[in-house]
Amino acid sequence: MPRAKVAITIDAEMLERLDTLVGEAVFPNRSAAIQAAVREKLERLDRDRLARECAKLDAAFEKNLAEEGMGEELAEWPEY
Repeated sequence: MPRAKVAITIDAEMLERLDTLVGEAVFPNRSAAIQAAVREKLERLDRDRLARECAKLDAAFEKNLAEEGMGEELAEWPEY
């Protein structure tokens, strides 16, 4: 995937902690650390959004919808 350079402003304490992690070889460099942090945050936002959308679903309705028409089809399925 193509990469782009960006400039960020970060408070001194956070930068010091970041540099400590780089110094301890938790990350190879600042860029990799920040990229990992942004990726994790975006993934968390996606999971949270999915969880919120799933919470809106009516479980009984979804179950009935999934099972709708399955009675006849189940008899036609081979036994295992």
